[in-house]
Amino acid sequence: MINRRSFINCSATCATSLIAASSAKAKEPEPGVSSVNGYHYRRPKFMSGSRLLFQGDSITDMKWGRNQKDRNHYLGHSYVYLIAARLGVDMPKAGLDFYNRGMSGHKVSDLKARWQKDAIDMKPDLLSILIGINDVGRSVTKDKGLKEWEDDYRFILDSSRKAKADLKLVLLDPFVLASGRLTDQSAFRAKREIVDKLCEIVLGLAREYQAIHIKTQEVFDEAATKVSPEHWIWDGVHPLPQGHELIARNWLQAVSEATNKEG
Repeated sequence: MINRRSFINCSATCATSLIAASSAKAKEPEPGVSSVNGYHYRRPKFMSGSRLLFQGDSITDMKWGRNQKDRNHYLGHSYVYLIAARLGVDMPKAGLDFYNRGMSGHKVSDLKARWQKDAIDMKPDLLSILIGINDVGRSVTKDKGLKEWEDDYRFILDSSRKAKADLKLVLLDPFVLASGRLTDQSAFRAKREIVDKLCEIVLGLAREYQAIHIKTQEVFDEAATKVSPEHWIWDGVHPLPQGHELIARNWLQAVSEATNKEG
């Protein structure tokens, strides 16, 4: 029969063994679906007090608070929030200043129309842009609109670099997955054909302007081969929280690699 003292001693020993086993397992996390590290990454290099501005459509917007005095909601809950949270913890002494100016429903022409107020006047040190999905099938089809889209995009890049010659640029590809309303393959293929053409334009602009380029479509394509597309994007276009985390991790890795290479 096990007495009370023996039971307590045995429980303590078993608990210690369990903690040790748990710690051993914790050191060997299961491989995820992304080749990009989440929390173990090389820190990017920024000048102290750098202002980082994120521009785009609803994927960037995610209901950021238009009242900038309300510090609970001023960044929304997209990948912008995740990037700011991570860098705010990992680089507190850098004093980085984050701004979200994504606008739900906007196309590249809408960015152009508000660029002076929402970009130039804000004097960013780094400008990150994710735009294009709202143009697909509207201002851009497989037969028309590509040149105008590139011209508008080039305008915002030219005016930004004119205002600040050493402005760091980060360009993210538009993306789409066969999930939600786009599980219909004909609907998905129609959008994907145009998205691929926009991605080619973004690639060319990134090279021309020496911008950091994030191949977001390729990131989601790879992730969707390991877990279903619905896990990342619920309606073919808008990421779920884990989709935003996937963008944030790739953004951090790309920006870290580029800024460390410069310095």
